[in-house]
Amino acid sequence: MTIVAADADGLRRAVEVLRRESVVAFPTETVYGLGANAFSAKAVAEIYRLKNRPSWNPLIVHVATVEQARALARHWPAAADELAARFWPGPLTLVVPRLIAPGADHHEAAADTIALRIPAHPVALQLLEASGLALAAPSANRSESISPTTAQHVLRSLPDVPLVLDGGPASFGIESTVLDLSSARPRLLRPGALGLRELRDVIGPIELPEAEVTDGTARHSPGMSRRHYAPRAKLILAKDTADVQRADLDPPIAVLTYEGQGPGDEVLSAEPREYAADLYAALHRLDDAGVATILVQQPPETEEWLAVRDRLGRAAATA
Repeated sequence: MTIVAADADGLRRAVEVLRRESVVAFPTETVYGLGANAFSAKAVAEIYRLKNRPSWNPLIVHVATVEQARALARHWPAAADELAARFWPGPLTLVVPRLIAPGADHHEAAADTIALRIPAHPVALQLLEASGLALAAPSANRSESISPTTAQHVLRSLPDVPLVLDGGPASFGIESTVLDLSSARPRLLRPGALGLRELRDVIGPIELPEAEVTDGTARHSPGMSRRHYAPRAKLILAKDTADVQRADLDPPIAVLTYEGQGPGDEVLSAEPREYAADLYAALHRLDDAGVATILVQQPPETEEWLAVRDRLGRAAATA
């Protein structure tokens, strides 16, 4: 793997790799993505191989303009125009009826839709524009593990990626919100960096996710697997970490909290967006420190914390 600066030369090298039907890791405002030509079966297969990603787990397709997104949709609803005008570029993925199938043979997810996003990070936009490609780009890490928010995180998780564009730490630090517009009523598929309240202000009521999707079945969005975003350490959620009996837990044990502070605790912000921005980086730090068990204070049961609760719940799920 080569980590290069996201300058003109780095972008040129990245475009060359993409046009050879290989993959490039690049920064977005949410997390680092593992990008490849969305309409090359060979390139998409490389994403799945490197990540060890199940074939039923779909990919989000990143484009540079709303016009490109519309061209990939069989139907582009009015709500998509309203949301794109308000939130693109940005951390919102829209699922719409699909006109063109990405990555054919290695894309066994729901066959009738496509997930689309215009990222806000300047490096991501420059790469999309310079390559002229729509890029399938899941997070640049091994399947089920912690998403990367820096180029070094990519290096440690996926050392065989040919090239990583280093654009510094991701600002949101958590994946995009995924909204399904393929049926009559908008439905949240994955909570993320963009809050539900902001979306409702534009399009009105939004249905929440249905019952958990069984692994192995087709779905319209990534991020719906039972276990996901997980550190190597065992992660345990607790209302009060001080009440957890530690005698049977594997040491060393770390505590991740947003209020109070014990000796050696990893303390994140009590503001949900700031907490989300630091969450994956904190889990990476604890993994790198050799921690075996992470006790995490459960976030509040409020809508503002929905995305964080989603990530921690999946990270705590057993295999």
